[in-house]
Amino acid sequence: MKNFRDKVVAITGAGSGIGRAYAVEFARLGAYVALNDCDAEALEATRALVTEIRAGAVYTEAFDVADKDAMYRFAAHVQRALGNTHVIINNAGVEGAAKPVYLLDDASCEQLMRVNFYSVLYGTKAFLPQLVANNAGAVVNVSSVFGLIGPPNYADYVATKFAVTGFTAALMAEFHTSPISIHCVHPGGIATSIAKTAASAAFAQKYLRTPPEHIARYVIKCIQRQQPTIVYGTRAWQAWFGAHFLPTRLRKALLWHEMKAVIDTTGYQAFIRPDMSQK
Repeated sequence: MKNFRDKVVAITGAGSGIGRAYAVEFARLGAYVALNDCDAEALEATRALVTEIRAGAVYTEAFDVADKDAMYRFAAHVQRALGNTHVIINNAGVEGAAKPVYLLDDASCEQLMRVNFYSVLYGTKAFLPQLVANNAGAVVNVSSVFGLIGPPNYADYVATKFAVTGFTAALMAEFHTSPISIHCVHPGGIATSIAKTAASAAFAQKYLRTPPEHIARYVIKCIQRQQPTIVYGTRAWQAWFGAHFLPTRLRKALLWHEMKAVIDTTGYQAFIRPDMSQK
């Protein structure tokens, strides 16, 4: 898809960060945007920004993307309000616990999978019939560089993003003869507010540096040229290279070396090598 003027673009997680940047950039290109976020106040702020750019070109609905029925209702409401959707950007996501595996809570992991992966599944399935009816469009699923590599302390988040990567890869194969393009986005360190816990604050300060509007503009260009895999942001290409070309033994050693400065390694040593805690 080359031209977005008067096309309908649905975006989840549009209340802030990259989602808000997508909304603004597509509106500037003349698109109608349908926006979701679980934070109604933040979503309203995004709606106001978009309205300044193009009045009457926005539909919003606040709900939890982990709610399957709500996602399907959203797709139906967007269709009634704006017409068939041309682009669905499954962007919504939350951070993990920023803890090692042995400290993870099962219920929290399950909820994280519902938000970060199942919302992508629901969003894709809810909007795909509209794209198929248009015989044109794009599905954009947002994974992460953590959907390429497995850094310590982020196993719960990594699992959700690898799930998005694998799901989207299968979708790409299924639609390889279709005019509908399928894209998987692997953001690197984007300066968003996703890091909300004290445990992840050090990570955010060190890595989250690329402005959201930069990746939004880049993703739009990649949709226009039908580039399926999209890697962008601080340290993103290093992660991609390591995932594809470095041996596992070297990759895990480099990840540990890179991440140990922003995580508490004491617990690891006590758990993995109990004898160390006695010294």
